[in-house]
Amino acid sequence: MTTFVLVHGAWHGPSAWERVVPALAAAGARTLVPDLRGDHGLHDHAGTVAAAVGTVRDECVLVGHSYAGLVVREAADARPEAVDHIVLVDGWAGPDGASLFGLAPDFFVEAMRKAAEANGDGRFIPPLPPALFGVTDEAEWLAERLVPQPLRTFTEATRLSGAVDGIPGTAVHCEPHTFPFREFGASLGYRTVPIDGPHDVMVTDPEAIARVILEAPGPG
Repeated sequence: MTTFVLVHGAWHGPSAWERVVPALAAAGARTLVPDLRGDHGLHDHAGTVAAAVGTVRDECVLVGHSYAGLVVREAADARPEAVDHIVLVDGWAGPDGASLFGLAPDFFVEAMRKAAEANGDGRFIPPLPPALFGVTDEAEWLAERLVPQPLRTFTEATRLSGAVDGIPGTAVHCEPHTFPFREFGASLGYRTVPIDGPHDVMVTDPEAIARVILEAPGPG
């Protein structure tokens, strides 16, 4: 049996995957969905995911959406013997020392910093409208579940020993694209797979992303 560890991206919680989990279960897969909400940083999140991976006793596929692309790669680097495949879903990713702000264009970095500065003590970025990520029909459902994101999750740089580079990966990139997620995956040597849908495709088309996730590890 394969266990898929599904890791949500920024502003989300485990509910981001709740429509995907039944589709994976119907295919005979097991799922774990770590909760990364709260006042934590990227390294804390990687530790939480690595701990979840440590409970898996069968084949393990680590799936990271958006910001969590950085998280799952750091977690896999800490537990390379336990992870069989990595799947990025429109995932930010790069080599050792990469951070989301380091990968993102200047306009995005500036907008996120300004949003944090305007929000209380500046430590959290308030949720963005789902429409900015192409979500329309499910916008109200999604908006009710989004939470503020710690700014430091975007500024902290990943710490990688290089062990993660020995784990095969797939970079799923949503079309039409927003940021260069295909290029991020390709630069790591991952197989790139397009999927029609917005950035939060796991909400808008859970059956489609479930099929892609199930096929990502390939035969064997």
